[in-house]
Amino acid sequence: MRFEDRTDAGRRLARRLEYLHGQDVVVLGLPRGGVPVAFEVARELDAPLDVLVVRKLGVPWQPELAFGAVGENGVRVLNDDVIEQIRLSPADQRTVEQAERAELERRVVRYRRNRAAVPVAGRTVVVVDDGLATGATAEAACRVVRGQGAARIVLAVPVGPERTLLRLQRVADRVVCLQSPRLFGSVGAWYHDFAQVGDAEVTDLLARAVRPAPSSPPSPSASSAGPPPANREIEVPAGRVRLAARFVLPDRAPAVVAFAHGSGSSRHSPRNRYVADVLNRAGLGTLLLDLLGEDEESDRRNVFDIVLLTGRLRAAAVWLRRETGLPVSYFGASTGAAAALEAAAEDFDIRAVVSRGGRPDLATPAALAGVRAPTLFVVGSLDTRVLSLNRLAADRMHNDHRIAVVPGATHLFEEPGTLSTAAELARDWFTAHLALPPAGTPLGRSA
Repeated sequence: MRFEDRTDAGRRLARRLEYLHGQDVVVLGLPRGGVPVAFEVARELDAPLDVLVVRKLGVPWQPELAFGAVGENGVRVLNDDVIEQIRLSPADQRTVEQAERAELERRVVRYRRNRAAVPVAGRTVVVVDDGLATGATAEAACRVVRGQGAARIVLAVPVGPERTLLRLQRVADRVVCLQSPRLFGSVGAWYHDFAQVGDAEVTDLLARAVRPAPSSPPSPSASSAGPPPANREIEVPAGRVRLAARFVLPDRAPAVVAFAHGSGSSRHSPRNRYVADVLNRAGLGTLLLDLLGEDEESDRRNVFDIVLLTGRLRAAAVWLRRETGLPVSYFGASTGAAAALEAAAEDFDIRAVVSRGGRPDLATPAALAGVRAPTLFVVGSLDTRVLSLNRLAADRMHNDHRIAVVPGATHLFEEPGTLSTAAELARDWFTAHLALPPAGTPLGRSA
């Protein structure tokens, strides 16, 4: 079966996606050929349409090999395996990223004509192209959208080869394809009319699809308090260094949560950004903190330097209290969870701690026994090794603590619905302990 043109392909694809009608959906077209297909999908689903501009980050001496991708609003996703395998230096990474970001911004301005991007955080995002070949651009697009906080990603295309579709199931929650022939050839071979799409057509379709923005954008859960405020990039002083951070403080926020990530960077973690968005919509402030600089995090020893991470996290808590006058809580992932517990053991003003897929076992026994802040460990049921390590750490604690096991989740909570469950558990834990006095006496252990 061949498609007459991209309009025909879009209409057929929309029929396959009818089950999404009435849900909180955003349709994103990959320029240029994916936008006419996405236009028809968005119209049939009565959903907002936007363009998804992504740029692959190619290895300088082998540009077809991508070590990551960048998207709007500073989103960056990296393939650590490629970077480690080819030993790509931080300086080379920065050079490539700067060039690709310049091209990305140029294209965004051309296509959007100063219109604001449609928000995707906490929503189902349908990523649409006119077909797949290698799938490299579609993979980069899905990773970027995940980095922007999408709750669920549906990759939808009219045609693509079987093996490419199988690979893309690792980065999208669902892949929808009308045809997946084993003998593929090229995308254009499956269209009677596959004329090139120009920039003018892209901008025209986006303009035709513009709709008034809703007065209250949908939130990740029914109990959320409305759309989060805009992100603000700042630097937090920590001794002789200044730590890059993304700071969000909603009006009348009752508390702020500082994020500590094992890689040293919370700003670029798509999972942390999604959790932060859920907390923001519940009215909580968030500080996504880079505990390590770019040069520092390339040395794996720093990622496991709990003393270094703890000192910088404590400095961030001091800064937050001084700047906001609000109570501070910690959210830790990987080795950042150990740093959060070490810092909480030294600071009885910390209101609550949540660990997601963390390594609390790397905190010292004395620190674990000394934590007074109520602590929640969120672990995937399939992450058996880390679950055992969390239980060992919990056995050393004397405060109010609990282990929440998310069914069907692995270490990175990439399975559909598992990250949203983890985020809701964190939100409920933080909000439940806002009214409790800090530095309380040890409470009974909860299972």
